Amino acid sequence: MPVEFEQALSPWLADPPRSAVLLDVDGTLAPIVRHADDAHVPDSTRTPLIAVARRYGLVACVSGRRAATARRIVALGSISYVGNHGAELLRGGAVTPETDAQIAPWAPRVQAFAQAALTPQLRSLRVRLEDKDVIAALHWRGALDEDAAEAALRGVAADAQQAGFATHWGRKVLEIRPPEPLDKGRGVSRLLRDADIDSALYAGDDTTDLDAFAALRGLVERNRLARALCIGVHSDETPAELEGSADLLVEGPDGVRALLEALAA
Repeated sequence: MPVEFEQALSPWLADPPRSAVLLDVDGTLAPIVRHADDAHVPDSTRTPLIAVARRYGLVACVSGRRAATARRIVALGSISYVGNHGAELLRGGAVTPETDAQIAPWAPRVQAFAQAALTPQLRSLRVRLEDKDVIAALHWRGALDEDAAEAALRGVAADAQQAGFATHWGRKVLEIRPPEPLDKGRGVSRLLRDADIDSALYAGDDTTDLDAFAALRGLVERNRLARALCIGVHSDETPAELEGSADLLVEGPDGVRALLEALAA
């Protein structure tokens, strides 16, 4: 681990019980895969994550997927999960996620729109619909013609906005969302609201993680946290905005594993 990382992590290493470790899942803990259902966290990463979970005051995964799906991918039930970009909170050891009451009523409308939008043309291009309850995700990674699929989904996004929904573009995915404030920053703030924590770090690889960065920095500005560390996870698809906003960068999920090993040492 480079010297700059050792220096940055020193407050966490000095006082683990009052420190939080927050991690995105896809592209951070779990390598990006062609089909979302195939994602998993390698055992070589789970091992130091388990050690971190035993040592630190708060450890959580923050995902755009359902909280229960994120837990299945990570395969660690003792930590907490923020799912659906902040709409769900599944606490360590709990069975049922706590759903944001403002967001929950939108689920049937979002899914009905997405089902109608998945036309035969999109199916022929191998666009895949992922039902995330209050969010519908249309993936085109691995489509027969990815450029054509993305172009077709631009029209879906315009229709969704016209119908009153919010849209969000990720790494080869279009999300249809409720027109309510919904992002990982909201979920992180909710998770930390009653936590007795001085230091919090967050690692993520996509534009959706920028909201989590902003939330932690906002908590520092309001003296709710003593310090925050925002770590970007680099890949060939890393958005420039994420690299520009991160305090430090690691190289892909392998770099995240090294980060966890350093925290667990």
